[in-house]
Amino acid sequence: MKLLNVVGIGPGAWNKMTIEAAEALQCSDTIIGYTVYIDLVKEHLPGKEFLSTPMKKEVERCVMAFEEAEKGKTVSMVCSGDAGVYGMSGLMYEVGERYPDVKLRIIPGVTAALGGGAVLGAPLIHDFCLISLSDLLTPMEKIEKRLQAAAEADFCIVLYNPSSHKRKDYLQKACDILLKYRKPDNVCGIVENIGREGETARVMTLGELRDTDVNMFTTVFIGNSQTKNLDGKMVTPRGYKNV
Repeated sequence: MKLLNVVGIGPGAWNKMTIEAAEALQCSDTIIGYTVYIDLVKEHLPGKEFLSTPMKKEVERCVMAFEEAEKGKTVSMVCSGDAGVYGMSGLMYEVGERYPDVKLRIIPGVTAALGGGAVLGAPLIHDFCLISLSDLLTPMEKIEKRLQAAAEADFCIVLYNPSSHKRKDYLQKACDILLKYRKPDNVCGIVENIGREGETARVMTLGELRDTDVNMFTTVFIGNSQTKNLDGKMVTPRGYKNV
């Protein structure tokens, strides 16, 4: 049985990768991934073979990984954050049905919600949910229903893919939905370039967030009704002080 790793490399910086992930990459002959993710690890892995495909070539990338593994190579497919959170592990299992002689090993990584949460303070101490604002694979109507349900249930909410060239007003639209259930002074935060050069963070209100420019490298955090701004840090109590 041949082995193929699917590796979550974390938010970007090599030192934010898990030890297991780093060891898997160091033991690989061939490392495959989206071009941007390959560039994040390439300098730390001299002598390795690197193969990449651009965005929207995910199926081709998975097939490439399996075919390289069938040649007897030790192969790792890399994903940013965690491979199981908006990553490639699900598609790898689907494509893998055609390659019964190759076994997948999923290696977790630090997703942006966790990496960005640590930068902002402690926003995710209580129940929270992740929602992607990208409608490339999910209809906007379904995204809007999820936003509404999460807002009504008073979840802390983390938004991935909040904006792009074609979706400049999507965060504004999301905030308009949230403002039906949350107060304008609801504590929120954003982190850009988590774990990478140029990392920035800011804590603000939901009203301010609505008119804030973000991009695809920004992760957005909307606190619940209990979340506080404590000296510039975003903190959601769980209630330990009340026990």
